[in-house]
Amino acid sequence: MVSVQPQEVTVSVIDVDATILPPWSARALLHVDLDAFFAAVEQLDHAEWRGRPVIVGGHSSRRGVVSTASYEARAFGVHSGMPSVRAASLCPDAVWAPPRFSRYKELSDAVFRIFEHHAALVQPVSVDEAFLDVTSGRYAGEHPVEIARRIRADVALLGLTASVGVATSKTVAKIASDHDKPDGLTVVWPGEEAQFLAPLPVRAMGGIGPRTTDRLQALGIHTLGSLAALDEMTARSVLGVDGLGYVLRAQGVDPSPVRDNEAVKSVSKERTFATDKRTVAEVEHELQDLVSRVCSRLRSKGVAGRTVTVKLRFGDFTTRTARKTLADSTNDETIVGEVALDLLRDTWSAGVGLRLLGVGVSGLSTPATQLDLFGADPAVTKVGRTGLVENIDAIRKRFGHDAVRFGTELTDRKGPER
Repeated sequence: MVSVQPQEVTVSVIDVDATILPPWSARALLHVDLDAFFAAVEQLDHAEWRGRPVIVGGHSSRRGVVSTASYEARAFGVHSGMPSVRAASLCPDAVWAPPRFSRYKELSDAVFRIFEHHAALVQPVSVDEAFLDVTSGRYAGEHPVEIARRIRADVALLGLTASVGVATSKTVAKIASDHDKPDGLTVVWPGEEAQFLAPLPVRAMGGIGPRTTDRLQALGIHTLGSLAALDEMTARSVLGVDGLGYVLRAQGVDPSPVRDNEAVKSVSKERTFATDKRTVAEVEHELQDLVSRVCSRLRSKGVAGRTVTVKLRFGDFTTRTARKTLADSTNDETIVGEVALDLLRDTWSAGVGLRLLGVGVSGLSTPATQLDLFGADPAVTKVGRTGLVENIDAIRKRFGHDAVRFGTELTDRKGPER
């Protein structure tokens, strides 16, 4: 058994609210994480819900899952991804709010404008968190702690709170932002990364999930300090080819850069149904509606993809995925829809209950125009189709996706989206 115990360490305490701060002579990265974002927006917009447990997601009566729980709800053990039935039993007096993604995007966009005002390099992680490079002399002219203070203050003006980690690497900044939530500012000064990380549990580091945690703990490795002390051979035997990388990150060594506006890798949409779908008509209708929404989003981002994926979760909770890679990239729902329909028919039979259905497109790139050498005039075919789609997208952008629907979509749709 491997059992490595970290030495006792002391991290110096510096008042981050002080007027005069020690100089920062290293790379400076921030990880900014909005606190319980979806739930916080609901409490912002509904004053009567402030101070009460709020759960955003599908209610237990609709067999949904928890998207976000306010900190008041988390005190009862409710967390993201939990089945709504379980959340309702833990917190029966919670306020349940259906997701309002357009509102969340509105506030997310406002927050990211704040990030971009204060930092030259911003890498979104999700709608409610991002890495920022504010290295003084390279990307910023001020102390990184001062920038972190102002970002938190500007976010507060929107009625939200953000927890911020300041450090020399992404790994440490991310862990630091989780260290004092909600509404916290945690600074790990240059040279103190290893001391800060050492006493923390191994699961505090991104990429270490429950199975890896169990494997490490079975070997007596409970803290990041003990992980940091592993030799390369042991690390590889326990964690595989990435073992040394985990050890270095546990030591606070992570040179990965902040990538501004990192490219989207895929676009997908899933829908969980209140009651299982069983008939060909209703399942194919749901599939086409998901395809339409995915392709609209692809076009809005100016990208197209080659790989189409269909995801199915059956009534017994087993999950299957099927995918096909095309010769050319596309964001046309006619093409994607035909492929998705073939994948569905290969993996599902009428009468078998479907609890969840999803469609995704990956292998993204900027779409290229290819003329049909043997077909009709492209002005009539390709351009005509593109113009039609662009007009439909414009109408949907102004009046909502359901303002224009294709024949395959013209049935009543029920069930929460997520």
